[in-house]
Amino acid sequence: MEHVNAFKAALSALLAALTALWGWFGWLVIAWIACMAIDYVTGSCAAIRAGKWSSSVARDGIWHKMGCAVAVIVAAILDMVIGMILTNIPSVTLPFTYEVFFCPLVLVWYILTETGSIIENAGALGADIPPWLTGAIEALRSKVDEASDGENDKTE
Repeated sequence: MEHVNAFKAALSALLAALTALWGWFGWLVIAWIACMAIDYVTGSCAAIRAGKWSSSVARDGIWHKMGCAVAVIVAAILDMVIGMILTNIPSVTLPFTYEVFFCPLVLVWYILTETGSIIENAGALGADIPPWLTGAIEALRSKVDEASDGENDKTE
């Protein structure tokens, strides 16, 4: 039992150190990367099960995920540029402190997209998927879309 408690303490210390190092935003990136990996593996397994696995389709999936990574990087650069503008141009001010906005929004949108795909893959693998789960993922994704639309309306 002592070994279990020592393992729990070590794991807790590691997770606390990582959170102190990269904060909530880092965990969001880790969640997105994990979702992409799970989606790729479950999609490949579903294709193999259906007898439709193709290396060209698998490559297309990797290219698609590369494009998503580029979109996240662009959002991070945009957040960085906005932060620099607000810090270095005194005449440009906001009524709140700006740290990041676009990158977390893009990451959450991609996480919800990936989880929807993972659920579809699980169904293709034969798992019973509760309808409320797919509905909840789509509702959350829709709320993220609405949040981004609402922010655009406020800036115009």
